[in-house]
Parts: sequence; structure tokens; C-alpha cells
Amino acid sequence: MDASGNALPHDDRPQDTRRSRRARRAAEAASPVDVTVVVIGAGQAGLSAAYHLRRAGLVAVGERGWERAAATFVVLDDGAQAGGAWQHRWPGLTMAEAHGVHDLPGMPLVVADLAEPAAFAVPYYFAQYEDAFELRVQRPVRVERVESETDGAGSLLVHSRAVDRPDETVVWRARGLINASGTWKKPFWPAYPGRGAFRGRQLHAHDFRLPADLADGHVVVIGGGTSAVQLTLALARVTTTTWVTRRPPAWRDETFTPEVGRDAVAQVDERTRAGLAPQSIVSVTGLPLTPAYRAGITAGVLRARRMFDRITPDGVEWDAPDNPSDGWVGGPAHVQARTLLWCTGFRASLDHLGPLGLRARGGGIVMDGTQVVADPRIQLVGYGPSASTVGANRAGREAARNLRPLWN
Repeated sequence: MDASGNALPHDDRPQDTRRSRRARRAAEAASPVDVTVVVIGAGQAGLSAAYHLRRAGLVAVGERGWERAAATFVVLDDGAQAGGAWQHRWPGLTMAEAHGVHDLPGMPLVVADLAEPAAFAVPYYFAQYEDAFELRVQRPVRVERVESETDGAGSLLVHSRAVDRPDETVVWRARGLINASGTWKKPFWPAYPGRGAFRGRQLHAHDFRLPADLADGHVVVIGGGTSAVQLTLALARVTTTTWVTRRPPAWRDETFTPEVGRDAVAQVDERTRAGLAPQSIVSVTGLPLTPAYRAGITAGVLRARRMFDRITPDGVEWDAPDNPSDGWVGGPAHVQARTLLWCTGFRASLDHLGPLGLRARGGGIVMDGTQVVADPRIQLVGYGPSASTVGANRAGREAARNLRPLWN
């Protein structure tokens, strides 16, 4: 009603309702929601951690009676659906070709058709898993920052916002945090001379969809990891390619045994314990010589040149001639290209932890397993040695075990 007591026009009511809703949400956000543990991310590592928290007796937020439970947890994920980074993989990557897909604890991954795209099969499996163990993942929710409460209570304040409703915010007050935010949101673009002057297309593997999208000219594929190998093979079916790497490809012509995996994890773990930025597991294990990769080598597609010295407006060039004896193949000093495809990896998505000041001088975070040495309330899973899916499962169990004193 207006000041005279008359009803307001109908068109004014929605605006008033929106104001009321905003005011109510602001009031709700002002009062933190108390939980024992917050898990950030619902990929392989986050789901593993949530599973072990539930097995330890914690009750998921949203479950009947959770407000009265002695110990609780909540999983916050910014994805539109279950699946972690797998839901974003390029559609041509099948389950037969995907590396590093492993069972989550307590539920085997059953794939009826190995020709099914991994971007469909793995998210379906993750969704089944969330339902089977009633993990009640809240999504899409983005964690904007984590900070220590200033009243001396020793709690963490986790500030979150609904992705599709930005005015809806929740602050979670937790005794412990398991961070499983992964790397997908932070594709790494290395700096190279001339990159800004290139007149063609530049694309990161993060945004690659279909080989046909790049069939309009020569493609230079940059990077020495699994994604570079897979995308080079896929692109070779529709266009010409040049593959370049910083180090000669490290092909591993042997079975990837558990012992090999443990040795690789130990090498990455050594760096994180020293506070150095972690290396990828693939940089330690090398590339498996699968039948498809062998065929690519024989066909001349998977023959790498050393990294170029600069980017020109129409391609890339080298200052000195290649030396094939170094493990690379030779080629012309200048290669024209329509597309530069950067398969140069990702960095850990940890910006939201910035207020906690966890970074060491070496650029990384000093770790003892999954535990942050500078702040034992924080567990990092899917970081460093647990970045592989096998390591992520073990890390989820370890993180939950490390935080057990919070509720016992």
C-alpha cells in the first residue's frame, strides 16, 4: 500500500518481493552455518573424501535431522552436474582411450560400452555414486574465499555463492576443510615471444571440442603430456600437424605396475613436502606405449620437434636447426599454422585459499601427505601426489582420517 492506504499497482509487487528476498538472503548470509567439515569440489578426490567422512559417522547437510547431529559435512561443487572435470572433456575421448579412470571407494565403475564418450560415462558414474551414498552435493556453488574466524575460536569461514543465483550467499563455519577444487578452472598458458602477434587461432586443450573445428589449416600442438598425444592423433585424421615439446617424449614401454605408480607419487610428494610447486604425475611416469600410440609413431604423427623459439604472425620458428639425436625430429626453420593448440596443462585452483597465506617461498604449499603443515585444519586432495585418480582415492581416506580429532 501507499502512504494513503491504497493498494500499489500490480506491476510494483514483484519488485517489492525481490527486495524482500534479497533482504532475507542477506540476513541468512550474515549468520554462518555451522558444520564440522566443508569439502570443496566433487571430482574424484572430493567424492572419495566425502565417502570416508560418511563412513566415519558424519551426517551430510540436508539429510533429515542434520542440524542436530554431533558431526556434519557439506560438499560444495561449482559444476552444473556431477562429473567433476570429466564432464568438460572433448566428446571424442572414449572410455577406451581415457587414461586414469578408476573406481571410487565402495562402488565399482562398470562401463558397458568402451566406445562411449568419457564425458558422458564418468559423470553418470559420479552421479550414481553421489546418490548411492547420499552425499547430497550442493551445486552449482562457488567458493569465493576461505578465511580464519577472528574471534579466536579456531574456525574457518567458507564464503560461498550460488552460481546461477549470484545474490544467494552462504557462509559456512567449519572446524576443518578438505579442498578438492582440482585444476580444470586454471588452464596454464606459458609466455612465448610473439604470442600476441599471431594472426591465427590460439586454443587451450581446456576448450577443445571437435577435431573438425580445427580442420581449416595446419595445427601446431604444444605440450608433452597425454592430452597433447591424444589430440595430435585426433587432429591428424582431419588436418596436418606439428607436435612440439619442451623435453623429448618419455615413452614408457613397460607395464604400469603399482610399484611404478608409488615411485612416481613419491617423487611428486618430495616436492610438495619442500614447498615447491608440484609436478604432474605424467611428467614422472612418462607416456605409456599403447597400440594407438605405437601406430601414431610409426605413421610419423607422434614424432615431436623441440619447442620453437618464437611465434610469428603466421606460425612458429626456430633459431637453430634441430638435432634428431636429442630425441626430437627435424624440420624447417619456419612452420606456417592456422592454429596453435596449447596442451600445456593446468595449475591448482587455490585462489580462494589466498586469505589463509599458505604459500611457501618455493611457490607451492608445504605438505605432509594431504595436510597443510602451516594449518592442519586444511587438507588438500587432488593436489601434487594425489592429482591422479588413484592417488585421489587414497588422499580422500587420508584427509578424513587426519581430521578425525575434530569430531572424536
